[in-house]
Amino acid sequence: MEDQNKKQMPFTKQMALTLQAEEFAITAVAIYFLTQHTLGLSFWLWIPMFLIPDLSMFGYMLGTRIGAYSYNLFHHRGLALLVVASGVYFHQEVMIASGILLFAHSSFDRMFGYGLKYEDSFNHTSHGWTGKNAPPL
Repeated sequence: MEDQNKKQMPFTKQMALTLQAEEFAITAVAIYFLTQHTLGLSFWLWIPMFLIPDLSMFGYMLGTRIGAYSYNLFHHRGLALLVVASGVYFHQEVMIASGILLFAHSSFDRMFGYGLKYEDSFNHTSHGWTGKNAPPL
């Protein structure tokens, strides 16, 4: 009988490549839309701003439960779409750009296998396990 607690990938290598290609396409489209809503800011400012959602990882300093919650909040594409929709409704370019940035960043992370986090470990994600202890595909 196989060990129920063994760290396994949730899908095959072929499926992982398919999902990675899909996330690449989503990221590219989101970045295109971001270029349409630049707020007049320089391209060079958008590079560090693209990483702002990762500041949510500081929640892990307060434990894995709070860390997972804060990380998932700022990496949830549903929230990103809600921010975009609110920006469109209220005619607020800053909200539109912020939502698109969140969406693009989340897809970018997923492209590299970093999905939403479980509460038990930073390395336990919706895309499987990450880090040096991740099982091979």
